[in-house]
Amino acid sequence: MIIVTTPDIPGKRIVKVLGIARGSTIRARNLGRDIMAILKMLVGGEIKTYTEMMARAREESITRMETVAKEMGANAIVNVRLTSVTVLSSTAEILAYGTAVVIGE
Repeated sequence: MIIVTTPDIPGKRIVKVLGIARGSTIRARNLGRDIMAILKMLVGGEIKTYTEMMARAREESITRMETVAKEMGANAIVNVRLTSVTVLSSTAEILAYGTAVVIGE
């Protein structure tokens, strides 16, 4: 499966547009991480546990989007975007979406 953020794929031709493929996950912070994050905010710097949590969430959302696209019959996804939104004060949804397509040579 080719997944790109561009509207087309160089050297390939989109022969069919199947629609929007989406994948998301909702992640919650935990108390232990929050305490460490507060301490880190006092001295400054990256909060690596949150960075890692969000990276895993992005990958999971992309994987879920890819699964949906395959179920639609796609062999590529173009115009992929990622977005996040706070659902509750301690949770965030990560959404990956793009256009599921069939490409040819």
